[in-house]
Amino acid sequence: MPEMMSTDRALLDALLDDTVLAHIGFISDAHPVVIPTGICRIGDRVLAHGSTGSRWMRLLATGIPVSVSIATVDGIVVARSAFESSLHYRSAVLFGSFSPVEGDGKLAALDAFTERLLPGRTREVRPSSKKELVATSMLALTIDSWSLRISDGWPEDPEHDLASDAWAGVVPIERHAAHAKAAPDLRQGIAVPPSVERLATEPPRL
Repeated sequence: MPEMMSTDRALLDALLDDTVLAHIGFISDAHPVVIPTGICRIGDRVLAHGSTGSRWMRLLATGIPVSVSIATVDGIVVARSAFESSLHYRSAVLFGSFSPVEGDGKLAALDAFTERLLPGRTREVRPSSKKELVATSMLALTIDSWSLRISDGWPEDPEHDLASDAWAGVVPIERHAAHAKAAPDLRQGIAVPPSVERLATEPPRL
């Protein structure tokens, strides 16, 4: 539906910042491939990371054309009929190609990923080792070609259903973190850190 399409870059950025999982689509050996992977937006770039041992990451690093799909569900639209019921959602597809991020930019990008999930966590843990950096592939896609779709309206019941006794409205869906569970091998006396405690009061970006 044309009315759901948007060209507002700020709305795209908001969706990217609310999402950490994307599906990257591309063609390999004449076959379509879609891989789920974590993402993070930094300015005008979308970052994706994975293992240097992954053949898919190595293929993406060559600059092949890709599409990057993201979506989040914000509510359930409850209409007076099953046919008119739907979802509140935001979805986008970005088009382009990835290029490798190397050097100091790679370390900064990895830290950005960590801070994206757990703000403040990089100050609570040791820096990444050289071995870990070598084992990690970091790719970047420039945000310059994209399509954004937003559904956020009320039920659109036809006139003949308005007199129905069926309830109609919207049920918002909110994301929140549950109580943190300590690892079985955690040493005694180590308290839950501020980065984790903060998740209880600030909705996680998932």
